[in-house]
Amino acid sequence: MNARKAGPLSGLRVVELAGLAPAPFACTILADLGADVVRIDRVTEGEDVLAMPKDPLLRGRRTIGVNTKTPEGVEVVLRLAERADVFVEGFRPGVTERMGLGPSDVHARNPRVVYGRITGWGQDGPLAHTAGHDINYIGLSGALHPIGRRGERPVPPVNFLADFGGGGMYLAMGVLAALFERQTSGRGQVVDASMVDGSALLTTHLFGLRASGLWEGERGENILDGGAPFYDTYETADGRYVAVGAIETKFFAALAEVLELDPGTVPSHLDPTQWPRLREVLADAIGKRTRDELVARAEGTDACLTPVLSPWEAPEHPHNAARATFVDIGGVVQPAPGPKFDRTPPETPRPPHPRGADTAGVLEELGFDGDEIRSLRESGAIS
Repeated sequence: MNARKAGPLSGLRVVELAGLAPAPFACTILADLGADVVRIDRVTEGEDVLAMPKDPLLRGRRTIGVNTKTPEGVEVVLRLAERADVFVEGFRPGVTERMGLGPSDVHARNPRVVYGRITGWGQDGPLAHTAGHDINYIGLSGALHPIGRRGERPVPPVNFLADFGGGGMYLAMGVLAALFERQTSGRGQVVDASMVDGSALLTTHLFGLRASGLWEGERGENILDGGAPFYDTYETADGRYVAVGAIETKFFAALAEVLELDPGTVPSHLDPTQWPRLREVLADAIGKRTRDELVARAEGTDACLTPVLSPWEAPEHPHNAARATFVDIGGVVQPAPGPKFDRTPPETPRPPHPRGADTAGVLEELGFDGDEIRSLRESGAIS
């Protein structure tokens, strides 16, 4: 493992056991920032129906095909772990232990390894061994309940909150914290990242709002959940949408000016009893113009009115283009690495390698000779 790259994590060595969504996202973050990530892809026969060769979650790392159901395959992974700083897995509790690749197995070879684990429910607790998905985890954590319109059912926010914000990002943060601590102790440790815990952490501010009396209504009746007419989305004359976030008085005044509303006739935006009437006023004014007309009128002001762009439109917006927020990798436009660093900027990630494409090269770095590699391939331990 010696693929040196640019970025603040250059020189960091990561072993990733192939999985779905949160674990790959955590490793993508690390790889984006310069870490040398080697992904252990399973050796399978036939077509993998879940394979997405251009998946941005697989960018920027090398991949080796290993049959971890064989002792020889497990030994290959442990040899990698001996030189690694971080080991990441996203299986249910106990799976890697049964594989011979649990924390104790890895730490026996390298006690400095930070062993990152991401699960839905956590490594323990009554639900630890049951199946689930993003929607289940945010349902339990309280993050799903506030999302939706008044009097309607909760709306799943795609799978952003548990899989990615409260999952992969949460795990990456934990791994980096453990690496910082290792500078003092010289020892690795296990990072137990649960998507329930992580998505619960994302709701922290709601507890402060509730304690302050600023979040007392039901779903869709509060200041940040679409209940307030000055913090919501509106349809425009061309069937598109704009986002309005004019909370503060001076920002709301700027919004009223952009919409050419008479200040003497606009209901007070700070009086909840006036919110139904204010919503009608804003919807009427916004609905008379196209999205782009409204955006042009709001440009350069503090009206807090912006377009609602699709993910496919977002890369073309001048602000995103100026900051290179998106990048083309192998013909696929996708979010660029972030955040930005002034001294150690990361390089543009490489496109995903075909599964197992780097097997021979990585094994050679580990000291396997040609005969050993040939023997491992013939036995089915590697591909």
